[in-house]
Amino acid sequence: MWRLKIAAGGNPWLRTTNNHIGRQVWEFDPKRTPSPREIEEIENARQNFTENRFRIKHSADLIMRMQFEKENPVPEVLPQVKVKESEEVTEEAVTATVKRALNFYSSIQAHDGHWPGDYGGPMFLLPGLVITLSITGALNAVLSDEHKKEMIRYLYNHQNRDGGWGLHIEGPSTMFGSVLNYVTLRLLGEGPNDGDGAMDKGHDWILNHGSATMITSWGKMWLSVLGVFEWSGNNPMPPEMWLLPYLLPVHPGRMWCHCRMVYLPMSYLYGKRFVGPITPTVLSLRKELFAAPYHEIDWNQARNLCAKEDLYYPHPLVQDALWALLDKIAEPVLMHWPGKKLREKALHTAMEHIHYEDENTRYICIGPVNKVLNMLCCWVEDPNSESFKLHLPRIQDYLWLAEDGMKMQGYNGSQLWDASFAVQAIISSNLLEEFGPTLRKAHTFIKNSQVLEDCPGDLSFWYRHISKGAWPFSTADHGWPISDCTAEGLKAALLLSKITPEIVGEPLVANRFYDAVNVILSLQNGDGGFATYELTRSYSWLEEHNLLVFHLCRKLSE
Repeated sequence: MWRLKIAAGGNPWLRTTNNHIGRQVWEFDPKRTPSPREIEEIENARQNFTENRFRIKHSADLIMRMQFEKENPVPEVLPQVKVKESEEVTEEAVTATVKRALNFYSSIQAHDGHWPGDYGGPMFLLPGLVITLSITGALNAVLSDEHKKEMIRYLYNHQNRDGGWGLHIEGPSTMFGSVLNYVTLRLLGEGPNDGDGAMDKGHDWILNHGSATMITSWGKMWLSVLGVFEWSGNNPMPPEMWLLPYLLPVHPGRMWCHCRMVYLPMSYLYGKRFVGPITPTVLSLRKELFAAPYHEIDWNQARNLCAKEDLYYPHPLVQDALWALLDKIAEPVLMHWPGKKLREKALHTAMEHIHYEDENTRYICIGPVNKVLNMLCCWVEDPNSESFKLHLPRIQDYLWLAEDGMKMQGYNGSQLWDASFAVQAIISSNLLEEFGPTLRKAHTFIKNSQVLEDCPGDLSFWYRHISKGAWPFSTADHGWPISDCTAEGLKAALLLSKITPEIVGEPLVANRFYDAVNVILSLQNGDGGFATYELTRSYSWLEEHNLLVFHLCRKLSE
């Protein structure tokens, strides 16, 4: 039976700064047999979602709620207050309704003080994970049959009526989403004719919209490492960009951190021209995904092809010209001696930055995309490396189970963000004594989630900002500082500090409040606005001629 575990450690390959506070992991325990009633409840929830999947796209976290209902039963279910349109809304009615809501909300609070929940939505995250695990041979070691079953359920549940898949669960079908999710199902063991016709519909959508040669840049990269696309069909992602002087406006260190941390491992894989093992499934996909025989495809033409469903912003002519210049002139030089020496130096530099990011996020990484890309790079560098082994247990931090199946989340959760607003809302209700235990647990969580140290070394060398005193979006182990998360965490902590410790526990020490304020002020840009993770380092005009970043990563400035 599936069970959500909170603040779970126990794995020797896990690292933590705060005893895993905020960590949420779904684990399947084959020894725990659910009762017939539990089985019926779960299956009814799954069936209901599937039957209504085109009308209601989001899960309601019913499996988690069923677990919490048993673990944290509401002591008293207050009667619902109903006020007719002609009646006056009294203070007593409002108070009773708020109490009823907070009774329920307190019951779904985890024992470490945060409120777990689904942070899914994007449909391009799970494919990267499954492709990486398949290439590295870790698929069956990391994902049990039950994991695969739930992932397959999720992918079928979020397939659109036309057979394709979108960029996210509410989006229209795109080539990017359709190809990657079709490939994911095949790697998880589904055959070309499985899914009661769903695989056939997915296959037909891909071919009817131009085939996989029309996939976007991120998709081309993932298919290339899998062996289902040629690297010559990709526009250049040179790792040598990391060797440029920082004063140049196109240096990757000037990118927004999410863009930078995705470009980093992509440039390493491109520079290596890495291709995973060519398996029977890979060979079959070469036939399934393209309208022409694989060996007859014009890969040079494929570099700039993009399905109209995916083309959010046409390439400027200068961008295509520069890509062609890099592809035809620069890359041949860098792939052979003596230019290869420069390529090797660039690859070494890229791996240094990858390891720095991994170590300073306890192998969680800033997000799910660079998480799996970094993990793949560590394996490419050394399949038996400690860094690759340290990545594996952190995969579970991104997986979430609900009645729609198992997904990969857009972050390792939204723990601190949600807890901060919950605290502010509960305090505003003036029901402090009644919900004191809830506030006390949340207070403990907020205190345990503050980042207490800057990243080590010369921050400017690693293109990082200070983080001591910040609050992250999710957990302290994740550790990336964010201005608005710090502001909301600080506000919640300040409000709690004004309440007697007998109710909510001891407040933060003063220096930790000062550190939080210092981080917030340090993130104010010259124009008066506040940046997210780091000060703006780039220029708005680069967005018009974005030469570096691909589909979904167009933002170079905040």
